[in-house]
Amino acid sequence: MDEHIIEAAGKTRVVVRDGKVVEVGEPVIRSCPLAERFSSPVREMTREEIKKNIEARIRGFGMCTPAREVLADPDFVLFGASELMSAAVRRGDLDAAVIACDGAGTVLARNPRLVQGIGGRMSGLVKTSPIPAVIRRIEENGGTVLDPATARIDPVSGVEAAVQAGHQAVAVTVASPAVAVEVRRRYPDVLIVGVHLTGLSVDEAEQMAAVADIVAVCASRHLREAAGRRALLQAGTAVPVFALTQRGKEIVLDKIRETDRQVVVTGGTLPVAGPRGPEPLV
Repeated sequence: MDEHIIEAAGKTRVVVRDGKVVEVGEPVIRSCPLAERFSSPVREMTREEIKKNIEARIRGFGMCTPAREVLADPDFVLFGASELMSAAVRRGDLDAAVIACDGAGTVLARNPRLVQGIGGRMSGLVKTSPIPAVIRRIEENGGTVLDPATARIDPVSGVEAAVQAGHQAVAVTVASPAVAVEVRRRYPDVLIVGVHLTGLSVDEAEQMAAVADIVAVCASRHLREAAGRRALLQAGTAVPVFALTQRGKEIVLDKIRETDRQVVVTGGTLPVAGPRGPEPLV
């Protein structure tokens, strides 16, 4: 069965089968300033609005279909995980990024346009099915699909494949604190980027903050607190991204150096909250 399960717009479970949205769960949060800036905005967290957003992604770039576009150039947000990683790959600070793609599962990407094209358009991917056209397109653009037969999502094995391929500076996106801990235990030098982390418990938030280099805290109350205490740098205030290690901090600062957008930098005690954020934090 061609089935793809996504956590979108604040942890809402969405199921796509054969290019059609067949199930939308109950939204976990009421609003998110980032979702309001999507190309297909979600201004109100309802099942209907979230379904429209996913359908717009399917039409716009072929998400969860054989038409899936896998390359992109422009930043969708300044400090998004894919934006930070793709810029680092382009600069040569990273050799490769291990990320997840609908229709392919875990992917080893060496092309910065591939990192951005996959990650910049993807919400939290829980499960996916192999789509040969998408896998072929990824491989044609310098990517390696971990398991073309099943499209499994396995960050630990993805990092292992990257290391075995000879890459020494590897980043990986991780949505599970337990997986992040395992990656750090087995591969101490990998750059861990935490994503799609709404709803963590206190213990899970502390686990993630202890091992990650960079985290996007999404609507997680506990991760804002845990990461904020440890962070060396906070990027953004509405939906903050925290750099928790010196290496993570350098990745963010190098992104600032190369952007032509206006940026304010100030000292302060973290975390810093903006006038608006996701509501409620969970």
